[in-house]
Amino acid sequence: MYYLDFETPIKEIEENINLLKKNSDKADLSGEIAELERQRKYIIETIYKNLSPFQVVKVARHPERPNFIDYVNNLFEDFLEIHGDRYFGDDKAIITGFGKIDGQKFMVIGQEKGKDTKDKIYRNFGMPQPEGYRKALRAMKLAEKFKLPILTFVDTSGAYPGIDSEERGQGEAIAKNLFEMSGLKTQIIVTVIGEGGSGGALAIGVGDRVLMLENSIYSVISPEGCASILWHDATKMDKAAKALKITSRDLLELGVIDEIIPEPYGGAHRDPETTFKNVKEYLLKHYSEIKKFSIPKLLQKRYEKFRKMGKFAVLSE
Repeated sequence: MYYLDFETPIKEIEENINLLKKNSDKADLSGEIAELERQRKYIIETIYKNLSPFQVVKVARHPERPNFIDYVNNLFEDFLEIHGDRYFGDDKAIITGFGKIDGQKFMVIGQEKGKDTKDKIYRNFGMPQPEGYRKALRAMKLAEKFKLPILTFVDTSGAYPGIDSEERGQGEAIAKNLFEMSGLKTQIIVTVIGEGGSGGALAIGVGDRVLMLENSIYSVISPEGCASILWHDATKMDKAAKALKITSRDLLELGVIDEIIPEPYGGAHRDPETTFKNVKEYLLKHYSEIKKFSIPKLLQKRYEKFRKMGKFAVLSE
């Protein structure tokens, strides 16, 4: 288990539990183990009920947090991947394909960061290039043609900012996705499962329902980037994370998202199976609600949803 800096008390008690379990063949230590397990549960719940915004950022980036490919393998039946954008190539940072949940067919699109170092390099650390967004749009257009609902899963620090991406039209690819998703004639549910960063996340983030896992984040910029711009000091990322309103609770209060999907105490990485179960339950619940709307009504509600975001006040001089 990889422990975050604020999880030291959890690490200490889990090490004690493991030590007692190793010696349990020499003596009956079940009582001591049960007491430590109770204390462990209390400590985890206490810590995770009181996470600061930047601690939530750390949980969202946890190296053992389930990636999109884990959701594909645990949520969907008969997943059939679609490759390539039919313009340039096949971006491995975005995975698209057909899949079923309890027999209901969906078009599935998500950003994949990778697991180990080799896989992360292969997936470009989850930072899509223009062909990734064009592949996603091709899949969405297929879904619209065959009247399939779309599920997107957001987990990226942002779109890849390299020169080659800019040469191939990164900004145009993101902007076109925003435009096209706004009017797609099928149901769209967006789920932020980890890190939702900038336009790289928003390019697959326009939907009829936007959900977030409890310990995920969604922001126009990373806390480090924000701190560097505003205070010329990346170490002020705690302050930036708080100011950005980056957490699921903040975004629900602001009306940016529609619902928070609960995670087990200790984060999704401590109990992936429960996390997958919760995500499945919420996806099916929201799909059952939005599929009742006619397409014209669905598009009108989607327009109204995003149009009302961004409240501001005019101050008199």
